[in-house]
Amino acid sequence: MRCLQELLNGFLCMGLTIAPVFAGTAHAGSNLVTKPSKYSVPETIDRIERTITAKGMQIFSRIDHSGEAKKVGLAMRPTELLIFGNPKGGTALMVAQPTAAIDLPMKALAWEDPDGKVWLTYNSPELLQERHNVPAELTSRLNSVGALLEQAVE
Repeated sequence: MRCLQELLNGFLCMGLTIAPVFAGTAHAGSNLVTKPSKYSVPETIDRIERTITAKGMQIFSRIDHSGEAKKVGLAMRPTELLIFGNPKGGTALMVAQPTAAIDLPMKALAWEDPDGKVWLTYNSPELLQERHNVPAELTSRLNSVGALLEQAVE
């Protein structure tokens, strides 16, 4: 009986831990923003790519994690990462704090959960402030990027 109670408590704790992800909210303390997408993983990334290139940003890489997993015989739900940015904007942040380069260029992750729902996850600009002490006047330039990403998945 005690073992069953511990197991149920574990499931309850796990449910409370992952609930914010499935509610489409930002993760407290992690600076990750997760929003639902109406589109498949590839279409979500396609839409983001079109949106950000239309605003003059550059695509540096598109990584199909699930496609790469399949190549080595592993199964993974659809997951793609888009790495993008604008050297005119990002360079100032890295000059101000060189360690910010570990989190730049910006990234957008589209992934599918076990129920087949697709999500968009990205870092909020506050990540650079909190993790690297980049001044708010520089990170505030990135605020519009989140709005662009979210617009692409509506």
